[in-house]
Amino acid sequence: MRNRGYGKVTVTKKAERAIIGGHPWIYNTEVTLSEEAPKDGALTDVFSEKGRYLGTGFYNSHSKIRVRLLSRNANDTFDEAFFTRRIRYAWNYRKTVMGSDTDCCRVIFGEADQFPGLTVDRFHNILVTQTLSLGFEQIKPTIFQALYRVLTEDGQKIDGIYERNDVAIREREGMQQSKGFFHLPGVPVPKSTKTEIIENGIHYLVDFENGQKTGFFLDQKYNRLAVSKLSAGKNVLDCFTHTGSFALNAAKGGAAHVHAVDISAEAVSMAEENIRLNGFENVIDCEKANVFDLLPTLQPKQYDFIILDPPAFTKSRRTVEHAARGYKEINLRAMHLLPRGGYLATCSCSHFMPDALFCKMLHAAASDAQVTLRQIEARQQSPDHPILWNVPETEYLKFYLFQVI
Repeated sequence: MRNRGYGKVTVTKKAERAIIGGHPWIYNTEVTLSEEAPKDGALTDVFSEKGRYLGTGFYNSHSKIRVRLLSRNANDTFDEAFFTRRIRYAWNYRKTVMGSDTDCCRVIFGEADQFPGLTVDRFHNILVTQTLSLGFEQIKPTIFQALYRVLTEDGQKIDGIYERNDVAIREREGMQQSKGFFHLPGVPVPKSTKTEIIENGIHYLVDFENGQKTGFFLDQKYNRLAVSKLSAGKNVLDCFTHTGSFALNAAKGGAAHVHAVDISAEAVSMAEENIRLNGFENVIDCEKANVFDLLPTLQPKQYDFIILDPPAFTKSRRTVEHAARGYKEINLRAMHLLPRGGYLATCSCSHFMPDALFCKMLHAAASDAQVTLRQIEARQQSPDHPILWNVPETEYLKFYLFQVI
């Protein structure tokens, strides 16, 4: 193999098996030898203990993920044309799986799009990015200009790129936290950090500067639509409403009344703004409350459709059992509250809560509540958040619709 001018690392047999199996991460404990002093954020070639070329990726000594692989093809050259092809491939995939529904969608989903450590969401005229890879941080002018060019050449109106790098994990990767507009050459910086999107026919005001994550959760798009289809004439309780998205879909689906609850005053304020934007003030009311405290105070049969969309109760394997208890508590209480024949939407957005454990929890809750769950649908994240079977971390959202009988 010719000298490519990259660093060189040798990895364990365990890492070799993972790479051959399609996983792009090499952990710090799996690097056995570092040659030619790879620089943090720079490209490095990865070899097996027997000298076999395994791939090339970004090296970072600050990170537990020591190397994030970009390619296993020794002929790849990681220039502007290479990344432009990758971006165009990701965008064409969205156009295929989302059809015309790409005005608000995830454009790049990290490892699932072969951009490990990079997320890009589109909110109408704004792209919002989150960069968790030092390698991409160092070449982001190339990446972001290519993003803008690929989309605008396809006729999409993009007014700016906003960076949401205000996450603690960046510090563990050797980067500072920050947020703000990225300055694209020749493109004026937008004056506002809010924009309006339309999802499932519903209008939302997205605060991409201060909202959670990148400003709005796009992964539940079609799950919200599934809820809408069951909501006609129902009295609905939407727990952990955040920006009011499930509540609004229920109202659009013809719900008689929706009670939306969230512990965050900012979330309730944003939900109320979205409710006014869509003219559902007479259908939806919002309350600032802790769902764990509220559910025990409610009367049975007060609602005939309950939606549970909590934040991730666990962000590590160490706390999975504690999280399972939290999930069981709210699901058990919801099952107690619903009448026979009522409906339940329940989900988990944590990768560390596997589907088998989530289903085990639901079985236990139903047993304790002495009800039977009749499954209507089992769903996952929308297809603009694709799942790579060789990368289990890309599969995280579990969503179930039941009738309780």
